[in-house]
Amino acid sequence: MTIELRQLTKRFGALTAVDAIDLQVGDGEVLCLLGPSGCGKTTTLRMVAGLEMATEGDVMLDGKRINDLSPRQRNVAMSFQFYALYPALSVAENLAYPLHADKLSNSEIETRVAQVASTLQLDRILKRKPSQLAEGEKQRVAVGRSIIRNPNCFLFDEPLSRLDVQLREEMRGEIKLVLQNLSRPTVIVTHDQLEALTMADRIAVMRDGRIEQVDTPHNVFQTPSNLFVAGFIGTPQMNLIAAQLKDSDSHGQANFIFEGGQALKIKVDPAISRLAPGSKVTLGIRPRNLKMIDEPAEDSLSTQVDLVEPMGAETLAHMRDGFQNLRLVTDWRVPLSEGNKIHVRFPPGVTHVFAKDETVIRRKS
Repeated sequence: MTIELRQLTKRFGALTAVDAIDLQVGDGEVLCLLGPSGCGKTTTLRMVAGLEMATEGDVMLDGKRINDLSPRQRNVAMSFQFYALYPALSVAENLAYPLHADKLSNSEIETRVAQVASTLQLDRILKRKPSQLAEGEKQRVAVGRSIIRNPNCFLFDEPLSRLDVQLREEMRGEIKLVLQNLSRPTVIVTHDQLEALTMADRIAVMRDGRIEQVDTPHNVFQTPSNLFVAGFIGTPQMNLIAAQLKDSDSHGQANFIFEGGQALKIKVDPAISRLAPGSKVTLGIRPRNLKMIDEPAEDSLSTQVDLVEPMGAETLAHMRDGFQNLRLVTDWRVPLSEGNKIHVRFPPGVTHVFAKDETVIRRKS
């Protein structure tokens, strides 16, 4: 079973909420639609479910066009951020409710409820009503009601958004484990990048109704395709610094000049040789990739610590040289104080260069 979106578009009057996206979700694959509020990810999910009709393009399920089918005919399971449990029914009755419409026998319904309850650790609370449940238990019941029908695919809209931090961490692992055993295409909508990075096989990053990048969590984090993805993925956010390319060679050795006059010589992707000297660029480097050194060097910038944020095993330092803002993550034992003047090195091969059109400068593999 697969899901495929072909040039899928949704307009609400003059507003284009989803703009001609192409996307495939393989059998057993978990794909996260990730992006800021209003980027079109939930509208995309609703078009797959049949709750919104596409303005243009096609929704394909296992190779068949399903645009004209009702949500029930599509046989998809959708779980919303609001649990929508029936308050007068017990957990067991909430789980069984979708099965009655399929006219299954009582014995088959009981078997499926027992299986789902065991998978989601709901055995001990089957007789309770929703008002007697904790938030994490309510979420598990909502997930259970989705998977009990054995649908063609699973669709989750912000499934963990109502949980506190500890419950989110627990539920991420539980849901991921459940989905691994279902062998159905699954689409999860979220604005939480940690949720996407930990639960997905692939991530589709969306902005303004378009897909900016589709790749594995590792590649989206390590090799962003453009400036938006680079800035959106990662906590703390990637350092993005405006600069001018002075010169470069075919091996990736490049000289940059920053506002204020500081210069930097570092090794970047050899594709930098495509840019003409004097080109305006943006350099991107993760805060954990910057390294503190004792003395200034040709591959370092000198700056001053503005703010220090302890983060347990690590320390986050905010720095500014009067022109550039930088963030550095280092071991908590490294002494740092506001007002310290420090030098931060850009190690070879970890700095991304983005052109004026915001696309990354990278040699094609």
